[in-house]
Amino acid sequence: MQTPKAIIEVKNLVKVYNELIAVQGISFEVYEGEIFGLLGPNGAGKTTTLEIIETLRTQTSGEVLVEGFSVRTHAGEIKKRIGVQLQAAGYYPNLTLAELLKLFAGLYNVRIDVNHMLQRVGLADRSKAKYKILSGGQKQRFSICTTLINKPKIVFLDEPTTGLDPQARRNLWELIREIRAQGTTVVITTHYMDEAEYLCDRVAIVEKGKIISLDTPEKLIDNLIESGFNKPKEVKRANLEDVFLSLTGKEWRDE
Repeated sequence: MQTPKAIIEVKNLVKVYNELIAVQGISFEVYEGEIFGLLGPNGAGKTTTLEIIETLRTQTSGEVLVEGFSVRTHAGEIKKRIGVQLQAAGYYPNLTLAELLKLFAGLYNVRIDVNHMLQRVGLADRSKAKYKILSGGQKQRFSICTTLINKPKIVFLDEPTTGLDPQARRNLWELIREIRAQGTTVVITTHYMDEAEYLCDRVAIVEKGKIISLDTPEKLIDNLIESGFNKPKEVKRANLEDVFLSLTGKEWRDE
């Protein structure tokens, strides 16, 4: 069996803010073509870790390589290879989606087919709509769309489905899997464990600046069961969200 190729390598990463040690010697690899989840409670250090990989923050010590390039010495090369999901504050609210995409394309110095880009995320009919009038789900889809402008090798998605209705949430899951199927590695953070279980090939669980477990979701669940864990209530083959989607449909919704 061929050994997976590491596209991201994090080695003994440490980040200290004054007297606070936010990241305490984290080490892990992300393999090319996988969906990798970085999970943990608020304040665990996962966002700091991602920002260092994205070259948005400097490490105190340790080494981070993206496609063999060090974040310390080759940030420019790394930025050419990654797409980072912006939060809502990162967009000019009075520009249309087409105008925003053209603006970002200009910053990357690339040519894009605006309609094709919007079609990929179910927003082809909203190209002339101003960003500020979009629904929460539409804003999240557009945010993911902007990460794909420079055809990145890796995209970073920070809690992409927070606050979305079930249809938008499930459809974003399929969009993320489609992005991976087209050859892009995806690194995602989420507080929804069902989301991580459905999407991620492997997850790292971070607590107090350290990785306390790293494996496939299936293996982590099996290990818990083997330890003697038993849910007090029988798990059914469907849940209430499945009922909701079965009754209301799965198509994209425009609020």
